[in-house]
Amino acid sequence: MFQVGVLLLAAGVSHRFGSDKRAAVMPNGKTVLETTLENIKQAGLPFKLCLAPSDRALASVFDLEQHQLIFCHNAAKGMGVTLAEGMTQIPDWQGTIIALGDMPWVQPHTYTLLKASVSKDTLCVPTYEGQKGNPVAFGEDFYETLRQSNGDRGARFLIDNNPDQVNLIAVDDSGILRDIDQLKDLHTD
Repeated sequence: MFQVGVLLLAAGVSHRFGSDKRAAVMPNGKTVLETTLENIKQAGLPFKLCLAPSDRALASVFDLEQHQLIFCHNAAKGMGVTLAEGMTQIPDWQGTIIALGDMPWVQPHTYTLLKASVSKDTLCVPTYEGQKGNPVAFGEDFYETLRQSNGDRGARFLIDNNPDQVNLIAVDDSGILRDIDQLKDLHTD
């Protein structure tokens, strides 16, 4: 059976937001990170949550099992470094959906569709009305390169450098285009 899981990157500091956006309360009464996690759980996928070592108190709020947490010691060096460190600690998944903690509007069915679409040698990028978004699913053929990621760019370079292996997946989910960078982003529809 082809195992697919979610690596949720949430170890970053939110300079533009002005405070910890992961703990910001959304109109649904839940925090940004709590909402993102709930959507992943509703999709029924195994996941690993990447946090910084200083986030142990935050991690305790979510009542997760220890095996679901990855404390990335070099998270301050950028999202790419967090991605690389997280990829070294995933289980034997043949496909990994790289999700971002500040994208709480991505719907569970999008995660499910990405899971069903990824194969060992493909990258699956969701699209909404022709625009590419996140999260992105990577087959295991890309794992070694993902483990070499650095800086703040994350895995975008893999998509740019492997156009023949990119599978664009049309979704009915505008949440793939929405992230939270500023306080006003919590309330825009």
